Amino acid sequence: MAENNSYYPSQLRHLNTYLSGLVKGRLWLKVLIGMFLGLVVGTLLGPSVGLVEPDTGTLIGNWLAFPGQLFLATIQMIVIPLVIASVVRGLAASENLEQLRKLGLRVTSFFVITTALAAAIGLWIGGLMNPGSMMKGLATTVPATDVTTGAAMPSVTELPQTLIGLLPGNPLDAMVEGQMLQVVIFSVIVGIALVTMEPKSSRPMLDLLDSLQQICMTVVRWAMRLAPLAVFGLMAQLTATIGFTAMLGMASYVATVVVGLLIMLGVYLLILKLVAGQPPLRFLKDSRDVLLLAFSTSSSAAVMPLSIKTAEDKLGVRPSVSQFVIPLGATINMNGTALYQAVATIFLAQVYGIDLSTGSMALVVAMAVGASIGSPATPGVGIVILAMVLQTVGIPPSGIALIMGVDRILDMCRTAINVTGDLVTCRLMENWSGKRLDSEPVAQGA
Repeated sequence: MAENNSYYPSQLRHLNTYLSGLVKGRLWLKVLIGMFLGLVVGTLLGPSVGLVEPDTGTLIGNWLAFPGQLFLATIQMIVIPLVIASVVRGLAASENLEQLRKLGLRVTSFFVITTALAAAIGLWIGGLMNPGSMMKGLATTVPATDVTTGAAMPSVTELPQTLIGLLPGNPLDAMVEGQMLQVVIFSVIVGIALVTMEPKSSRPMLDLLDSLQQICMTVVRWAMRLAPLAVFGLMAQLTATIGFTAMLGMASYVATVVVGLLIMLGVYLLILKLVAGQPPLRFLKDSRDVLLLAFSTSSSAAVMPLSIKTAEDKLGVRPSVSQFVIPLGATINMNGTALYQAVATIFLAQVYGIDLSTGSMALVVAMAVGASIGSPATPGVGIVILAMVLQTVGIPPSGIALIMGVDRILDMCRTAINVTGDLVTCRLMENWSGKRLDSEPVAQGA
């Protein structure tokens, strides 16, 4: 199947030229400026200053957030076709089925282990810093929320049917309903089938998927033009709604999550140094732009094309590895989200005066791992998953109202860690999966 590798085009790198231009044009700096200005404008419009009436401030905030909502809707629109095209073509570029099987097992195992580790770090740092101790009096004043709690964990007797349900009976329904894990499984099956076919038979499908990927990349390119304005509007709306003072009041909780995420970043850099021999500072320098963009947009899907380009050009990862690991990681690698859910669970348990047993903490870790797999790579999804985790361990999901105000900021932080995990995994898999094929293009940074 080596001929498939020689067919594998380099348009993805060409299509990322615009994104690279945005980075060289300091898009990340413009986005950070937009975030700062959004905080200032939102504070002026919000209840902390009282420059305008609350209703007027909310109305202005909603209109300021319009570009941001348009940005997010555009990204969500192309996530599924981009994942399908990237996963299938990444698999089709693999050397053979044996290499594919080993890579798939290693990637999935690494994601599951590090996600469980992240959740455990979250529980530990939450218990150590005890951020909820200062807010116990607020437990009785928490309003109800309309967050969807999702489905309960399946019982042992229901598990076989649940596993069968992961296979999409109707792939189109899975795409329409946004069932990301089913979409990925369908894409993996199609990609494996293409690997086993003769090149002349698989080429038309690869041509079609190549065009689909280019279309998705073009839409991403359009959306990125809105990034600075989007972040400005979203931050202005957030601050105008809850007030800057209220955000400061949650500082201990925010600090706990951020410290936990920094510890997880340190774990990643340590693994990278010990296993792949990659200097931590060199990795951070090479991936700085994509991590800042992930922080700014709060969506690992939005930066998926740039993540692939960074992995190939800066980290020396082959397309057959990067274009399989990155889309898969955007779907099932949610380490930052798992850590955040663990800290939030401990925080709300402290607020409500609930003592979590060792079994409950183990359940939180298991739920964080299970719920993170297949969750959309889009902003805000962590809150929905958190509601399910809280309900499972007996903490009122209405407590989410306490942390909703600062969720946007934490969403930005945990997305950066999620993307870091994808890039680290790419580098490790490149290191473990053997030498590059002669027919496969060498990444520019290799």
